[in-house]
Amino acid sequence: MARRTDDILAEMTPERRAKIEARAAALAEHVNTLAQVRKIAGKTQAQIADQLGKKQPSIQKMERQADFYVSTLRRFVEAAGGSVEIRINLPDKPPIVLDEFSDLHA
Repeated sequence: MARRTDDILAEMTPERRAKIEARAAALAEHVNTLAQVRKIAGKTQAQIADQLGKKQPSIQKMERQADFYVSTLRRFVEAAGGSVEIRINLPDKPPIVLDEFSDLHA
């Protein structure tokens, strides 16, 4: 019989569980795809499609795209309940937040 993740974690020491949870949180800060953003937000493709006024296959296609407009990214993330911030990192300078994209309208 397969073991549940909760059962495995319950058998671990609190220190080990804390280390695993910290690593999971760090990994969640860096995502590679819109599908990961959607899953972290706890949304389905159908829910995102409904929010955007599109059909689910369009969301599936969008999640596979490697390149898209900033406005498309912003609408997708907002449909997932989030917001987009563009941060620029230059050598030997503090991070800069680019506000121009925060006011884009669909």
